Amino acid sequence: SMRKFSLNELAKVTSNFNAENKLGEGGFGSVYRGFLRDSDTYIAVKKVSRASKQGIKEYASEVKIISRLRHKNLVKLIGWCHERGELMLVYEFMANGSLDSHIFKGKSLLTWEVRYRIVKDLASALLYLHEEGDHCVLHRDIKTSNIMLDSSFNAKLGDFGLARLVDHAKGLKKTLLAGTVGYMAPECLSSGKASKESDVYSFGVVALEIASGRRSIEPKFEESEALLLVPWVWESYGNERILDIADRKLGMAFDPKQLECLVMVGLWCAHPSHNLRPSIRQVIQVLNFEAPLPNLPGSMPIPNYNDVQ
Repeated sequence: SMRKFSLNELAKVTSNFNAENKLGEGGFGSVYRGFLRDSDTYIAVKKVSRASKQGIKEYASEVKIISRLRHKNLVKLIGWCHERGELMLVYEFMANGSLDSHIFKGKSLLTWEVRYRIVKDLASALLYLHEEGDHCVLHRDIKTSNIMLDSSFNAKLGDFGLARLVDHAKGLKKTLLAGTVGYMAPECLSSGKASKESDVYSFGVVALEIASGRRSIEPKFEESEALLLVPWVWESYGNERILDIADRKLGMAFDPKQLECLVMVGLWCAHPSHNLRPSIRQVIQVLNFEAPLPNLPGSMPIPNYNDVQ
């Protein structure tokens, strides 16, 4: 159950929100590390910036949605504080920080085995959100910086500020455009509709980032200006050069069968047409080699928008 913290308590455990305890800057405020003596645990305290109207709305949605969720691959919300105009969320502390700091910023290499497991962890978090609760929860902002790693490098999906509850029957939710460029499905850009399929698209992009060590939009790529990851991977796949996709930092230390599987699942999920993407349940079966690899065209298809009204 959720715990209500006082402002004094949270100030004390973070040494008065001392810069040395700052873990990062989010879109809507800062995150600080704290230590709870009574339970001998570290926590992460997210301080919502007062200036952010959007932040306040997201705070409410986050508390409402996350407080109902419990899954080993979701960052656990421990409590909150709402006092003297301050809004704070208290989470379990994730010792290894966010996935992007490892994959892109060189914090550690992350072996192939760990990477493959992270993708499966993320898939099981999504299965829980999409299929296993009373409501379907659309996360709407799946990206490497929202995937947190605990002390054993288990992955947990965090940051539910943009999440929405939908009835299982309805599925599509017209909302203000939300999410992050590079991870956003093409139909979201054109229609503003979020769906399970658009979450699956973002998951696919993350899977390809984990396999390749490249960002969804790589600003400086070799000789050319920018690289768009999905078309580049699709082209390499079409030219039967799957091994070229693997993160070079791994050298040859990866499982080629799993690489092929991860790349094909990533492309399947990031298919331009939303109705041709798999469900997260299908993804898990393929990643576990319990179902055959998907049939993919040799070149990236043109999206079909006709069926998104």
